[in-house]
Amino acid sequence: MFREGDLVQYGLNGVCKITQICEENFCGKKEMYYILTPVTRSNNTVYVPLSNEALVGKMRRILQPEEIYAIIDAMPDEKADWIEDSVARKETFRTILKSGDCFRIMKMIKSLYLHKQELLENGKKLHAGDEQLFREAENILYEEFALVLHIQKDEVVPLIAKKLDRQSCEKALS
Repeated sequence: MFREGDLVQYGLNGVCKITQICEENFCGKKEMYYILTPVTRSNNTVYVPLSNEALVGKMRRILQPEEIYAIIDAMPDEKADWIEDSVARKETFRTILKSGDCFRIMKMIKSLYLHKQELLENGKKLHAGDEQLFREAENILYEEFALVLHIQKDEVVPLIAKKLDRQSCEKALS
């Protein structure tokens, strides 16, 4: 159970603050709701009925710093699978984004980034749909990482690169 004031990740809404847990009356039905406010879009409000296990199940506590570093540390060993079928890829990536699973989102970013680099080497660009998914994934992941690590969102990529570079140097020296 979550409490008022908790920060949670809620799918495509990103990091949200639980501003209230209260009874609301929608369509003549009174029910208890988590009222969420996305931290980067405070003019939006999301209502999650406590009775809807599927929706409540999409909420998760934000990561701790050590969990973020563990995800980053694991990335070099993770295979970046590319799904050739664009429809299947879009569906798979949408499911990953909606899950809010940072490990899977980071792996998705890695896959899109490597594919984008490969295309650029051949004078091509990432498809518009893939580029949009890439930006959404970065936004969701980097927002949470920045908030938890108390850094600016634009500092997340350099932090990841520095950590991965240090890790590769340590492996080379051992």
